[in-house]
Amino acid sequence: MLERFCGVLHASDAVTDTSRIFPENLARLQFPQGAIGYRTDVTVFQDDGSVCLALGSPRFKNAALQQLKEQRGAAAAWAQAFRTHGDAAVQQAAGRFSVILIARDGSQALLATDRFGTWPICYAEHEGRLHFSDRADTLPGVPRKISSQAVFEYLFFHMIPAPTTIFEGVFRLPQGHLLKWQDGKAECRRWWQAVFEEDNTPSLEESKARFLQIIEDDVRREAEGASVGCFLSGGTDSSTVTGMLCKVVGQPARAYSIGFDASGYDEMEYARIAAKRFGADHREYYVTPDDLVAGIPQVATHYDQPFGNSSALPGWICATRAREDGIERMLAGDGGDELFGGNTRYAKQRIFGWYDGVPGLLRRGLLEPTLALPGMGRIPLLKKGVSYVEQARVPMPDRIHMYNMLIQLGMDTVFAPDFIARVDTDRPYRAQREVWQATNASAHINRMLNYDWKYTLADNDLPKVVGTTQLAGVDVAFPLLSDELTDFSLTLPPEWKLKRLTLRWFFKEALRGFLPDEIIAKKKHGFGLPFGVWACQHTGLKALATDALGSFRNRGIVRPQFIDELLKTHLPAHPGYYGEMVWILMMMEFWMREHETA
Repeated sequence: MLERFCGVLHASDAVTDTSRIFPENLARLQFPQGAIGYRTDVTVFQDDGSVCLALGSPRFKNAALQQLKEQRGAAAAWAQAFRTHGDAAVQQAAGRFSVILIARDGSQALLATDRFGTWPICYAEHEGRLHFSDRADTLPGVPRKISSQAVFEYLFFHMIPAPTTIFEGVFRLPQGHLLKWQDGKAECRRWWQAVFEEDNTPSLEESKARFLQIIEDDVRREAEGASVGCFLSGGTDSSTVTGMLCKVVGQPARAYSIGFDASGYDEMEYARIAAKRFGADHREYYVTPDDLVAGIPQVATHYDQPFGNSSALPGWICATRAREDGIERMLAGDGGDELFGGNTRYAKQRIFGWYDGVPGLLRRGLLEPTLALPGMGRIPLLKKGVSYVEQARVPMPDRIHMYNMLIQLGMDTVFAPDFIARVDTDRPYRAQREVWQATNASAHINRMLNYDWKYTLADNDLPKVVGTTQLAGVDVAFPLLSDELTDFSLTLPPEWKLKRLTLRWFFKEALRGFLPDEIIAKKKHGFGLPFGVWACQHTGLKALATDALGSFRNRGIVRPQFIDELLKTHLPAHPGYYGEMVWILMMMEFWMREHETA
């Protein structure tokens, strides 16, 4: 069989006996003990017909399958589910998981990942074989050639959206998808698609009670079986998880917060308010520029492909401190914004959507011609009107990236001519339009939420948290992304998520009296990083960034002149804005250095 299938699935120390898995070819099917260091369950099951590899901890709707999982492990339950239900077996599971089922005769295989793609599966078809791994950089026997298109998309998004990976011919299974390999051919298709029930008229009081109960049940379930702690940024999501964790464990839960001694970046005050309210055992740490100098190379090179979310580093520091305290699993608050309408751009895009309500004759005959007159954009009273019309005229989802840094700076300013000639600069837009158009919703807010379930959660925030907790050596769970809470959110009226311009209206109403009023009213920050400010002030950090970008300028991706102007002119003048560009280039350079010699 392994003449046709080469597989690598990194396993934790929990997998102690692999001697029975294809003993004659065990070296080809690798299970490096503790290779990554995370503690998420990995189980293996084989019978006469197949081998099943299961990652994560799915919950099976069928009682017999759930009992089998508890007795013999998730892989055994998956194998039985596929025997009974075929491809529809994935419909029998809830929670965060990935699963690989391989026929022993090499004739077929099935790879699937959960609704949000929490635990990744990467694959490639090469010389008639299917290669798979949980990382894009560990597929055995597959040439590793950097994709120029993927590099462009990384610089566009600050991450690489699935199914693309940094390597040509290597793909990441998108969230809610399965890949079926049979007779040397692969077919990838979606097995889960959100369906928004927009005409519901539920009782507000009953909905609030149901919402709180689901969250409590989710936190209780995720807190079982491990020494558990939680991230606490001071926002509504992490504060909710912290409060519920204190409630379900019946004692002060350990909550970990990161602060920054930089104006506009620190929200430790709110974390303290939440900790005091719930009686949490609050552990604070203030990140320093020296922490960044030490941590940037480690975080950048840990990921299987370039990853530019700057909050990954403070998240890793936070998780590392938890591990040092003996914490085995961290509960994260990701998901609340994207399920219940909490991101500020939702309100912003609603304002732009009002333009569609202006009669066409008035728009085309008066407003647009008037505001397009030369010099109108320089008149203070009209400047915002000109900007509003310019953005409102661009359809969604293209409008989301109107202020993308690459667009604002200009492609020809940033990229080397030979590089930009090799890439399709419109591909990110086409891919986003496909996601937007495939949404089973008519309400604008729900279409934006579904968009963010891919581009914000599955492609960005979840890989960030999973990656940094793996590097720290702890497991992670996402109680606000349970299937039960996701399904519940689909039944809420759209106006409960964004009521006029009030973000996550229902979420806040349901939590009044549970969360402190100050946290319900605060603006969202998260673990934002003052990198640009510190890179201008701290000698070591400035040297690290200068060295990285000095190497990157010679890779033929960006214009050398752009690097020079970025470091010498743009960054000192606007560190908060241009620091993000320095960060994503620096992280890519460290990643490339590591993988060129791998």
